[in-house]
Amino acid sequence: MQPSTAAAADKDALRRHMLARRKVQEPDVAARASQAVARQVEALPRYAAAKEVLAYLPIRGEVDAGILVCSLLASGRRVLLPRCRPDAPGELDLGCLTSLDAAVPGRYGILEPPQDACLPPDAYSPDVILVPGVAFDMQGARLGFGGGYYDRLLALPMAAAALTIGLAFAFQLVPHLSAEPWDKSVDVVVTELQTYRFDT
Repeated sequence: MQPSTAAAADKDALRRHMLARRKVQEPDVAARASQAVARQVEALPRYAAAKEVLAYLPIRGEVDAGILVCSLLASGRRVLLPRCRPDAPGELDLGCLTSLDAAVPGRYGILEPPQDACLPPDAYSPDVILVPGVAFDMQGARLGFGGGYYDRLLALPMAAAALTIGLAFAFQLVPHLSAEPWDKSVDVVVTELQTYRFDT
């Protein structure tokens, strides 16, 4: 099933707008906001209790989840990162990260676990999944880059019991996103200003 032409055009326009806003954000402003996001995430009880967390490392001005990755590794918890599956567009594998130095540039320049350290996602059972996004709305709907990677990942059985947390700058939150049946929402969105819960 394909999205309607009008809906696709709206998403493309919003995606361009948000990516442009992220690009011009001052690095020090983005760094302070990322620190504030990290503090709010760490205050969530289910995150604090998590033994295994699927995170990401940022590209193109995303909220810096590397702050959380570093604290997770320091606390001895299991950290997973996604890796784009070779020759399978839209599909991700997951791998355990033992240190930031172990991450290597992969497809799209994203830092990922080495390929030989990765397995299909259902080999893991993360308690929490940190989800990047281009925009989120007030119902937890998410707009990504358009490749469907996270929609496919969050539809897998391994994600069913996990708390999904979208990380965003406050300007990335919009009132409403048009959603397709296959689009996957998150349980929580955390910005530097506020935490929004949709799982209750």
